[in-house]
Amino acid sequence: MRECNVCRRERPNRKYVHEGKLTCKKCETSRWKSFLRVLVLAKNLTAVERLSNRIGYMGTSFIMLSPYLLKYDNLGAYTYIAGACLSIPQVFIAKQWNLVAVNVNLLIGYGLYILNT
Repeated sequence: MRECNVCRRERPNRKYVHEGKLTCKKCETSRWKSFLRVLVLAKNLTAVERLSNRIGYMGTSFIMLSPYLLKYDNLGAYTYIAGACLSIPQVFIAKQWNLVAVNVNLLIGYGLYILNT
């Protein structure tokens, strides 16, 4: 038994959509709220997804920082490569294949830039 946060009545657990839900089904029976509930998918991230997201954010920050570091003895090229390497797991797990291609292109381009200098 739990208390609904809208009607303040004690209701059994089967009257709620899922364990973490605070509002009972009866209080959410309006058509608009039912429609919105269908649109939202409650998804818990796995440990691999959480780790890849954090590493991807760090890689993105390296990529954002890199243009400003290019003039300092080509340090920006190295941070571009590091950022691309760190960003690839995030976009690969999320199946964002266009961003995987962009990051691979960035790796190849700046890898050749470093090799030619």
